Amino acid sequence: MCERKAVSAWKSELVDVIDSKVHEFKLLDYSKATAEDIWQCLVRKVWKGDPEKRLSEVVQDILHLHSNTYMSYLTQQSFQDTSLQESIEALFGKE
Repeated sequence: MCERKAVSAWKSELVDVIDSKVHEFKLLDYSKATAEDIWQCLVRKVWKGDPEKRLSEVVQDILHLHSNTYMSYLTQQSFQDTSLQESIEALFGKE
C-alpha cells in the first residue's frame, strides 16, 4: 500500500516504533527521553510541520532520528521555556 497521509494521521500506528526510539535513546543515556518529545522533535525539526508521507517514510524518519537532532531540539525547547518563564516572572514582578 502506498497511501500518503499527513504524518499526524499515522501517529496512532507508530506507537511501537516511537517506543523503540525512546528505548534506544535511553540506552544512549538520554534517560528522560519521552515519546511525545521525540514526536515533537520530528514534527518541528525533521518534518517541519505535518507533511503528507507514506507510512514507510515516516517509520524510516523515526528510526533514523539522530541523537544530536534530538538534543538540539531539547536545547532549543529549554531556551524557549526559560524565556517564557522569564517573561512570566517579569510580568508578575518576580525576580
